[in-house]
Amino acid sequence: MTQTTAPATGSPSPAPPALEKDGRTTERALTLRLLARPEVGVFLGALAVFVFFFVAAPAVRDGSSMATVLYQSSTIGIMALPVALLMIGGEFDLSAGVAVISSALTASMFAFQLTLNVWAGVIVALLVSLVIGFLNGWLVVKTGLPSFLVTLGSFLILQGVNLAATKLVTGNVATDDISDMQGFDQAQKIFASAFDIGGVQVKITVFYWIAFAVLGTWVLLRTKYGNWIFAVGGNKESARAVGVPVN
Repeated sequence: MTQTTAPATGSPSPAPPALEKDGRTTERALTLRLLARPEVGVFLGALAVFVFFFVAAPAVRDGSSMATVLYQSSTIGIMALPVALLMIGGEFDLSAGVAVISSALTASMFAFQLTLNVWAGVIVALLVSLVIGFLNGWLVVKTGLPSFLVTLGSFLILQGVNLAATKLVTGNVATDDISDMQGFDQAQKIFASAFDIGGVQVKITVFYWIAFAVLGTWVLLRTKYGNWIFAVGGNKESARAVGVPVN
């Protein structure tokens, strides 16, 4: 007859073996995690440039001068935001700068030559801009050519069209003055007004720039579409294999 001895009540069970940690599971310090993010490098570079000019150029320390810098930066930055989304997605648009001029010329000439409300020109200019962007994207997808080449062609075409169309319609290479046309004052308040902050006039475009940057960040980090942008920019074929509509 075999007798089984029960373990003593309250005796601790053997501890599981300790898991060995390697470099993949070791948690990095917060500082290292921050420095590994690509946007931190850009921020530090911009901060270094600002500090340099803040020290070397006394005029930069003046509030009105800084407001001017912010205004100039915002006009470029608003355009740079969608171009940045393209670059994250692995594409590029060289025609963006000239397309902005095409849009402005369209709004001015359409409203002036047809004696319409300025807002009619703004709407037509928006449609023209959307068509230019659509054609660029359609050509990249259908031809398989690099977006750099397609948009370089668009850049040269738009540059010629801007000069030729303006010369043909107005007789010179500049558009007519639309400041006395109906709707101009309302458009100016929305697109070119300024706010007094601490005695400094800050243009509304700065706030548009910040708002669009926040919106773009939210789209990238919090939406399915933003995830698609990252996926396509990382590897198109892998993204297509998991169901991302790459085209």
